[in-house]
Amino acid sequence: MISKAKIQLIRSLEQKKYRTQHGLFAVEGDKTVREILDSPLTVEYLLAKPAWIEQLPAVKANHTVEINDKELSQISFQKTPNQAMALVRIPQYRLCMTEITGALSLYLDGVQDPGNLGAIIRVADWFGIRHVLCGQGCADPFSPKTVQSTMGAIIRVKIYQTDETFFQTLVTRHPDFPVYGTFLTGGSLYNTPLSSRAVIVMGNESKGISDEVAQYVHKRLFVPSYPPGEPTSESLNVATTTAIVCAEFRRRRLTEH
Repeated sequence: MISKAKIQLIRSLEQKKYRTQHGLFAVEGDKTVREILDSPLTVEYLLAKPAWIEQLPAVKANHTVEINDKELSQISFQKTPNQAMALVRIPQYRLCMTEITGALSLYLDGVQDPGNLGAIIRVADWFGIRHVLCGQGCADPFSPKTVQSTMGAIIRVKIYQTDETFFQTLVTRHPDFPVYGTFLTGGSLYNTPLSSRAVIVMGNESKGISDEVAQYVHKRLFVPSYPPGEPTSESLNVATTTAIVCAEFRRRRLTEH
């Protein structure tokens, strides 16, 4: 049985100010909730059907609440509720420049659509990119829509909420560290030398990379259409572009060995 106060708490997590206030975000879905329970993240509440809970080898949550279909529909953020929900403590990762400069990372400049943000985090997970920095104007990575779109990738990818001061620190400490960005006027992705350790900047869905962030980009990249010179779409979705760019960076690394 779930209390009215608990229902109110859960429903409030749809808004960022209450996620920040309580330090919690919601996760739904059989597979993702199971992954969360087996992850290093802290699960404060597990809310699930009794039969679902019985199937778990162990319950790794601070509090477990058994609920029925009606109660699940009251708290779910999905049109078709699943069998379980977890309320998870929002992780607070310390941004370590040594980790950033030792690997490939993504910096998102004003990616506003939660679905795009979630898809990019999922792309990062697929290509082994463990650090995603969300700059100013980005959607909240812990909103229900974003979390759902990550399909569990948010468990393995460290998400940082920052701004362009990140680049000021990076330039001060590591002035020669490569920063790539995607532009419509950049050089071809396939003809540009790419580093296995770098920061890749992806811009806003309609405006691209802002001037404030563009000044820190060393190499401008463009994903060319095919065949060259033929009429085509005006641009690609930012999540699609991210997938193409990350795939090329990783392909280059594989061919180096």
